[in-house]
Amino acid sequence: MENGGGGGRGDVPEDANEHCPGTQSEDAGKADACAGCPNQQICATAPKGPDPDVVAIVERLATVKHKILVLSGKGGVGKSTFSAQLSFALAEMEHQVGLLDIDICGPSIPKMLGLEGQDIHQSNLGWSPVYVESNLGVMSIGFMLPNPDDAVIWRGPRKNGLIKQFLKDVDWGEIDYLVVDAPPGTSDEHISIVQYLQATGIDGAIIVTTPQQVSLIDVRKEINFCKKVGVPVLGVVENMSGLRQPLSDLRFVKSGESGETDATEWVLNYIREKAPELLSVVACSEVFDSSKGGAEKMCIEMGVPFLGKVPMDPQLCKAAEEGRSCFADQKCSASAPALQSIVKKLIKTE
Repeated sequence: MENGGGGGRGDVPEDANEHCPGTQSEDAGKADACAGCPNQQICATAPKGPDPDVVAIVERLATVKHKILVLSGKGGVGKSTFSAQLSFALAEMEHQVGLLDIDICGPSIPKMLGLEGQDIHQSNLGWSPVYVESNLGVMSIGFMLPNPDDAVIWRGPRKNGLIKQFLKDVDWGEIDYLVVDAPPGTSDEHISIVQYLQATGIDGAIIVTTPQQVSLIDVRKEINFCKKVGVPVLGVVENMSGLRQPLSDLRFVKSGESGETDATEWVLNYIREKAPELLSVVACSEVFDSSKGGAEKMCIEMGVPFLGKVPMDPQLCKAAEEGRSCFADQKCSASAPALQSIVKKLIKTE
């Protein structure tokens, strides 16, 4: 039913009376047109005007040039690993970078940046991020837990309150990029972070997935969520896109009646003696079924950019476990070039 006085405004409830003045009007709940409306009492007592916290968030993030959300449809696809390495990469390109972990129930960013056991410090300017380098600051609820094994058992409103506080009170200073690592799915936290960041100007979202349909089903929902709330999709990253590992790093076993025995040393010695050129060969294997086209085909179907594929690399997993950048040395030879290509594509898009 149309509201005669609403003019299609977004602040007029669907069940409002004709000539509704709008929920943000000073006359809300008090005008003659409000008599008998089911929303009259709520409108009369609700605070009017913009949320003062949103105003504070806009002021706080005015010094942040670019704001990027990192999302995933499912957990366990490497979203936080990607967020951490994206932040490392941007920092190594001499950008000033902030990484905000809003995965309230599963904060893994402190571990992945080698910051376990660190505390948040307060100053007259607000909460100070914990710094990995002078140009890479991090904020996470993980810094607030007395014990890293403690479970965070919070309902939605309390989670949203902490997200708002992070955005309002953390003093990032003048930075080029704020990377926001969100929990998987499309829950309260996502609605809150989008609502608050949209007021400040959000660049968009990167969505991380694995190649198989089980993951892509949920990524489609994530893309549709972004479209509904007006967040641009900067692109999709296909993570764990096949296993790539130098032959010399593989472990070999021999199966027998008594079970498996390690044959790694024997195999590698044999290769060194008979075919040493094979030691520089990289072994490749499909871990997840990508026979239906994977993320790249899905991006074409849904009209969103495809940023690239990152192979499953045991050395990248080790770097994440040790809290270090995969770009610092040559160990992540399979994954680091793929990640660098994605970062360059992302910055070009920006």
